[in-house]
Amino acid sequence: MTFTAEQIAALVGGTIEGDASVQITTFAKIEEGTPGAISFLSNSKYEHYLYETKSSAVLVNRDFVAQQPVEATLIRVDNAYETVAKLLTMYQSMQQKKTGISEKAIISESAEIGEDCYVAPLAYIGDNVKIGRGTAIYPNVVVEDNVTIGEDCTIYPNVTIYHDCKLGSRITLHAGVVIGADGFGFAPTANGYEKIPQIGIVTIEDDVEIGANTCVDRSTMGTTIIRHGVKLDNLVQIAHNVDVGANTVMSAQVGVAGTSKIGEWCMLGGQVGVSGHLTIGPRTHVGAQSGLTNTLVVRQGGNVLMGYPAVEHKLFAKQAAALKQLPDLLKEVAELKRQLEEMKMK
Repeated sequence: MTFTAEQIAALVGGTIEGDASVQITTFAKIEEGTPGAISFLSNSKYEHYLYETKSSAVLVNRDFVAQQPVEATLIRVDNAYETVAKLLTMYQSMQQKKTGISEKAIISESAEIGEDCYVAPLAYIGDNVKIGRGTAIYPNVVVEDNVTIGEDCTIYPNVTIYHDCKLGSRITLHAGVVIGADGFGFAPTANGYEKIPQIGIVTIEDDVEIGANTCVDRSTMGTTIIRHGVKLDNLVQIAHNVDVGANTVMSAQVGVAGTSKIGEWCMLGGQVGVSGHLTIGPRTHVGAQSGLTNTLVVRQGGNVLMGYPAVEHKLFAKQAAALKQLPDLLKEVAELKRQLEEMKMK
């Protein structure tokens, strides 16, 4: 597909500086630009690439002021980063979607599959499954009995959705995701650990995306719930009976223990650990590798937390600065003790 810079500017409400007729056929990072590509500049530390890029057009913010001549056509928009995301979404939507049900798929006679769906070879769809129109099921996906999946979902290869779970519309599950495996529930006894049956389900609301090899466990009773707009990265673990609030995002290797509740619009960095039975207030931001153990710290929301145990980020910065001084402080204390001993001897 080919567009002119002028056509792209019209699509995104931008203004042109340079050759409006230049043709765009692909996307590229600004440092890897090629003729026919469109790039974007939103971070000032990449500005030097603008003056040497081979991309034919570059999206920039309206208030950007170039410090050197620019060969590429500039398309000025309100927010270059958001605009390129919209363009990528539009480009992806123009790609032809797969449709049709393979004869090599295993589908229960009681399953209901909507119009314009794609079911790939070697996919398994169990009894009483309901799948909405436009949903794509890729190879080796297992959808167990009584699962409901909404419209326009994409379920990539090797995903497993256990029985009775409920998924909304426009959900993306990347390869290897497991929805609805048993929660980690065991009761200690004199003879070992007795398994506690996990009879609940997982509910995933609309517009959720879950990265590769992430697991969302079914609840002991009731439901583990991932609310609308949530984005989970690869290798995230969501335990039984957790409630993840709307539009919350989690980076890779985050682990959330059972029955914790996370508010809406939270951001958890990579490898954050959340203890069980915590309540995290809305719009809480947690730095990478932090550990949340105390509800009093996180319940009110709106904080930026770091460290283990996690504390308010300004306090964490003071603690980190003090820790750097610890070797010198130890030397000073040792010297003071030596002087004190000398005074005692005298």
